Amino acid sequence: MAKVSAVEKNLKRERLVAKYAAKRAALKKAAVDPDVSPEDQFMARLKLAKLPRNGAPTRLRNRCLITGRPRSYYRKFKMSRIALRDLASSGYLPGVTKSSW
Repeated sequence: MAKVSAVEKNLKRERLVAKYAAKRAALKKAAVDPDVSPEDQFMARLKLAKLPRNGAPTRLRNRCLITGRPRSYYRKFKMSRIALRDLASSGYLPGVTKSSW
């Protein structure tokens, strides 16, 4: 199990990303728009820099929904390899079978 504080920190970041997504997208669009004057582009970049850093989507970390483990994460299942193996072996994931050859 991951530290509860690390999981909570990531959840807080997810909320910030959702809160500032529209504002961040608008400012990014204004910053690179060739029709906007260079002064306005510069102001858009300054406003973008003033937004909280944890509101950037690149700050998010994929974590397992069950254990909170940050590594060996499968996007399709939104869980780590360990939790995936446990649930698949128990039969809780329909259609997932152990492969052998």
